Amino acid sequence: MTSARPTRRRGAALDEAILQATIEELHAVGFRALTMDAVAARAGTSKNVIYRRWPSRGALCVAAYLRMLPTDPENAPDTGSIRSDALALLQRANERMSTPVGQMLRELIAGIQAEPEPIRDLREQASRAGVAVWLKVLARAVSRGEVDPSALTPRVATVAVDLLRNEYSLNGARSVPDAVLVEIVDQVYLPLLRSHG
Repeated sequence: MTSARPTRRRGAALDEAILQATIEELHAVGFRALTMDAVAARAGTSKNVIYRRWPSRGALCVAAYLRMLPTDPENAPDTGSIRSDALALLQRANERMSTPVGQMLRELIAGIQAEPEPIRDLREQASRAGVAVWLKVLARAVSRGEVDPSALTPRVATVAVDLLRNEYSLNGARSVPDAVLVEIVDQVYLPLLRSHG
């Protein structure tokens, strides 16, 4: 852990420094070992300043984690078929979930169960982060005539990645084999899409 020299920052600049320091601490030691003192030292501020912005360690770590989530759907795969697009998206999500960032999410979820507001924010934002890219892929499938427009809803669009998340959160997987991704797409996702219309 490196200690930053205190500087006079306020508002968004100070918030940014604290969140960046929290991200660095999460990568360095994980949620369980992270302390507000270490974050304050890394950010070059005081623990009291952090607590005025975030009421708990869990709330701070959730805010930091949410800053790392992808929000841009522009890089959605466009292979020409919903099956291969869905597989490509699942493979990308699987790679992310098996990294230290994915482990960080699982640690956060396990560690903040007693904090209703941060856990709700984390679950809502983490699930919302991937919706846009799935909707974009599904909209392309609708325009190609592969899928009925009635399937173009956030809940239907993200069923495949929700099932992948379950492999990690409920089954404790550290990485999910490609064969399971194929099963999710072929046995659940595509039949669900075909049932619409």
